[in-house]
Amino acid sequence: MAAPQIRVGIGGWTYEPWRGSFYPTGLPQSKELQFASREVTAIEINGTYYGSQKPATFAKWRDETPDDFLFSLKATRYATNRRVLAEAGESVDRFVNSGITELGTKLGPIVWQFAPTKVFDPHDFEAFLALLPKKVDSHSLRHVLEVRHESFATPAYLALARKYGAATVFADSDKYPSISDLTGDFAYARLMDSKETLKSGYAPKALDAWAERAKAWASGSTPDGLPRIGDKDKAARQRDVFVFFINGAKVRAPDAARALLTRLRKGEIQAAK
Repeated sequence: MAAPQIRVGIGGWTYEPWRGSFYPTGLPQSKELQFASREVTAIEINGTYYGSQKPATFAKWRDETPDDFLFSLKATRYATNRRVLAEAGESVDRFVNSGITELGTKLGPIVWQFAPTKVFDPHDFEAFLALLPKKVDSHSLRHVLEVRHESFATPAYLALARKYGAATVFADSDKYPSISDLTGDFAYARLMDSKETLKSGYAPKALDAWAERAKAWASGSTPDGLPRIGDKDKAARQRDVFVFFINGAKVRAPDAARALLTRLRKGEIQAAK
């Protein structure tokens, strides 16, 4: 079995305040993805949540990035922002067959984000999970659920996610439930609490802690000190891990990602200063 990989990235790559801070002054906008994909190891694409992309666009992104790079995709809002999730089949099919497999081996997890007002209904939610395909065009798909209502913080939700092999987003946000329990064969964190007053968005001690947590997830255990709904997984197994710096002071996201990657690549946690 291949060793688990910990990937660290940002949300998107087109953001004006990054020009001259993250991106070198004068870098053409057409070269920004090439640059960003060599500074981080994954990027979460948010634009696919709002509208469909052409297959040629996915192919272009594939060709502009390194061989070992991965994209995660935010799935269409038309599938998740609806009263009856069981009726989302057409929207799910349209999204997964929109050309996403043009990314080839660079196709990472698909994020299904639900509205903060969406209450957990076990029967309807299971009907939705049953709509998510395991494969498309011979490509295996990995699904991750971003549930943002407190009603999902229950063992019944964990049981359903595990039954269908879907991971759960961990969010370090006061606005949404922070569920660190492992429900799929990978872990996925969206970090939203960066501060513009800090050079790397997070204090050195906080980045040290996130490096430790990522390594714990990779080893198959739930990190200590994070909110957990159920008991620790007694049958711990290694998992890939994705950590994205998404929100908060977005201008600091690239620095935060690079700082966390530096900690992980050293193989040890830096002493807090």
